[in-house]
Amino acid sequence: MTDERIERLEAKLAHLELALQQMSDEMARQQKDIEMLRERGRQLERQIESAAQETAAASATAIEIPPHY
Repeated sequence: MTDERIERLEAKLAHLELALQQMSDEMARQQKDIEMLRERGRQLERQIESAAQETAAASATAIEIPPHY
């Protein structure tokens, strides 16, 4: 191999290593975002369930007819 060819291969390798590191960093960031969104989804599910239970309890008491009727 000529020195020029080796230098081109080394330059390509350096670019590929940089691209790989950038992709790895981006994947790690996206994984953190996914975990945060999953937790937020669980929180929203709990809030919806709680609101539904409160609504059901409120409507159950609202349907009762007072004894004087």
